[in-house]
Amino acid sequence: MMFPYITLADETEVTHSQLLSRNNRQEVEVHFERPTENGFDEARCVLPSYEWVHKIGYTNDEIESFTLFLHNNAHLLFKYAEADGLKIA
Repeated sequence: MMFPYITLADETEVTHSQLLSRNNRQEVEVHFERPTENGFDEARCVLPSYEWVHKIGYTNDEIESFTLFLHNNAHLLFKYAEADGLKIA
């Protein structure tokens, strides 16, 4: 299941998985998706390795920007993944 995190200015929706246990470590998958005229641009990164496992439509500069975004938000993404999403009171 993916949980909403934030919508960026260019309409990119950022979502994240619950906390995943793989190879004896905890991971979070973060998905980026932006509507286009013909469908969607999309990219997926696995934290904490910052490995991009899927990229369609986004430029290298945009992926670099997302990587910086992830470095600045990883602690929150792990926190919210552990809690099964952002809880708004």
